[in-house]
Amino acid sequence: MSPAPTDLSASQARRLALAAQGLQTAPRSGTPTMRSLQRVVDTIGLIQVDSVNVLARAHLLPLYSRLGPYDVDLLRRAAEASPRRLVEYWAHMQALMPVELWPLMAARREHYRRLRGKWWHDVPEDVLGVIRDDVRAHGPSTAREVSARLGHDAERPRGHWGWNWSIARKALDHLFTTGEVAVAGRTSAFEVRYDTPERVLPAAVLALPEPSHEEAHRLLVERAARAHGVATLGCLRDYHRMDDLAAVRTAVAELVEDAVLEPVRIEGWTRPAWRHRDARLPRAAGAATLLSPFDPLVWERERVRRLFGFDYRIEIYVPAARRRHGYYVLPFLLGERLVARVDLKADRARGVLRVLAAHGEDDAPAATAAALAVELERMAGWLGLERVEVERRGDLAAPLAAEAGH
Repeated sequence: MSPAPTDLSASQARRLALAAQGLQTAPRSGTPTMRSLQRVVDTIGLIQVDSVNVLARAHLLPLYSRLGPYDVDLLRRAAEASPRRLVEYWAHMQALMPVELWPLMAARREHYRRLRGKWWHDVPEDVLGVIRDDVRAHGPSTAREVSARLGHDAERPRGHWGWNWSIARKALDHLFTTGEVAVAGRTSAFEVRYDTPERVLPAAVLALPEPSHEEAHRLLVERAARAHGVATLGCLRDYHRMDDLAAVRTAVAELVEDAVLEPVRIEGWTRPAWRHRDARLPRAAGAATLLSPFDPLVWERERVRRLFGFDYRIEIYVPAARRRHGYYVLPFLLGERLVARVDLKADRARGVLRVLAAHGEDDAPAATAAALAVELERMAGWLGLERVEVERRGDLAAPLAAEAGH
């Protein structure tokens, strides 16, 4: 029988979640090092990758939120230089994951083999073979370089902006999802560079045994529970985007039986939840930082509502006239609450961090504007921008502009 649930207040649940994500305190003093980066990776487990660059690439921001201003070359080295610590795979969405997760993704790679790829299922086998051989012969290559070598440039469709992939791009994505090629890195234009797995991943990782489907789910659920601190079944399933709900349920039951997960009942939550046995409950949370729309703390929007009472969505694909808060909106974490949101844009030509809109939450404390102004100055400095410019949109814009000296 499962043990009786332990009662947690809403505040306790928030502090557990923030501590599990490494967001319970302000960044440590000193210059972040590779050891600092590894500490964050060990804590959050995954860093989502996205191409939007209106502020900074999405994968750069979770480290900033936890470390403060850091040298982004640390992340490039971790993902591209030996000894490689991170590799891209479809582990949440496109994400940087620790290389030791590669064996745990074996069932996912097999799933995509059966589907014949993630998006495109019609790439002929002979084309896959030719492109696989081309990458093996030439080493790290972008889809554009492969297309040029094989004379496929003329075959690229010109409609459907964003999805007008060449046959080489489709084939490489197929081979990436099935594990026949791996991501060696990205160009300065953010194009993926593909190579063979044995030239990307450490030999010791490739030599690791692949766990069974059930064991992989158990390991991934345990990692998700550790990263969440406290979570529902949906939270645990979403962290690594696991399709097999029955396997997730079984993994949770086994982890409860082994006392890795403890059932909890959280104030205001209606669904069953579990706390990881190693989850720390700090007496208070003291962070003051901006979060990327792709930060793992806010991936699962229903979880964000339950934890913080914060209704959050990305409005990138919403027509401009219908956007409520803006195009690229970052939540502001102050203490244990998400107290505001700002629509940001890096105007690199002018050296300005533009605040296109600033909105406070109903329960935001009086100190919100002052704390946010400090954080925006810090972010601007990290991005190499000279000043912050606040535009007068949103209820928080005027007090924020006053604090920022405008």
